[in-house]
Amino acid sequence: MRRKKTTLTDKIFLLLLLIAPLLPSCGSVPFTGRRQLQLVSNQEVIALSLQQYQDFIRTAPLEKGTANAQMVSRVGSRIANAVESFYTNNGYASELENFSWEFNLVKEKSVNAFAMPGGKVVIYSGLLPVTQTEEALAVVVGHEIAHVIAQHSSERLSQQLALQYGGAIAGGLLGNSQVAQQLGQTVFGLGAQYGVMMPYARKQEYEADEIGLIVMAMAGYNPQTAVPFWTRMAQSGGGAQVPEFLSTHPTDSKRIANIEKILPDVMQYYKGSGVQNNTSAPIKTKADVPVKTEKARTSEEWSF
Repeated sequence: MRRKKTTLTDKIFLLLLLIAPLLPSCGSVPFTGRRQLQLVSNQEVIALSLQQYQDFIRTAPLEKGTANAQMVSRVGSRIANAVESFYTNNGYASELENFSWEFNLVKEKSVNAFAMPGGKVVIYSGLLPVTQTEEALAVVVGHEIAHVIAQHSSERLSQQLALQYGGAIAGGLLGNSQVAQQLGQTVFGLGAQYGVMMPYARKQEYEADEIGLIVMAMAGYNPQTAVPFWTRMAQSGGGAQVPEFLSTHPTDSKRIANIEKILPDVMQYYKGSGVQNNTSAPIKTKADVPVKTEKARTSEEWSF
């Protein structure tokens, strides 16, 4: 009897079956209610990432005391205060112990920013000519803060652990031959990277856009600033883009289209008063939504 050929889809399905026992270890993302895999605690990830952040800050050319540095600190503190008010008003005050906010401006030409678990946010000075205004800077800071409060680093680590766990079992099932082991590494390493990890990272980027717009709105910054900002970002890239299926980030056009789609809902959090708004609105949890059937790092620098 001829043996049926095992396809890549079959192997990925096998991986999902192998990691199915891990799926009950789920949390939910504030504001969106999306369920996420959490095999490691946020506290563990914060502890692992703190040394990396401290090493970076120790050698980074920080810009301090300037008007731009003060603006970064002001925007960050304002949005962080809105987030903390939101959590306090909704009975999630105990989760605030996971946040130790810090906002730094680094003298660097890169048009970039990143956040580390626990609330360490870094803005590169090369980004400021693109943001141009304080409200546009709030788009960036809100996006980075969103990665923090959504615990995307913990989620990425959990995904990597799940993939490695599945890959190890599959390696045993494939036998001990070198060819079989290489095949297992291809399917559950590179194959999983481009088939699972990267698309999921794009989902996290869209989610950070949405949550970022909400928290900036609660802090009194107009979310409508996001569309012209991301348009300028697209123009600043010189037209050269990595194909989306090889990138952890959405294409500029898709990102802008998604922002335009969610803006009407986001605007309910904004009243243009320059103070925190709607911080008593309910946070979504997994009970509120229906259940839907790179080099590994200990912490993730979420750059856009």
